[in-house]
Amino acid sequence: MRLTADGTTPVVRSVLVDEPRTGDGCAFEPVAPFFLWAGDRVAFEDGGVVVVRVSGERVVCAGSWSTRCRPGSGWSPRVS
Repeated sequence: MRLTADGTTPVVRSVLVDEPRTGDGCAFEPVAPFFLWAGDRVAFEDGGVVVVRVSGERVVCAGSWSTRCRPGSGWSPRVS
């Protein structure tokens, strides 16, 4: 599933995210998978992933970046 990680576009349905990827072949490997609920917004900020909940709460996801071999695939987390 492709999501927009611009910090302003809300997620349209709930998804479990375990490896968000960028269009340039990088992937964020969170310490643990996390849920995005309908209405949440997600952004790549300060070298990591930040989720802004509908309530306004900001959640900084712990993890690290790695390089993937498939550049150009867009930001598409594996959805469970």
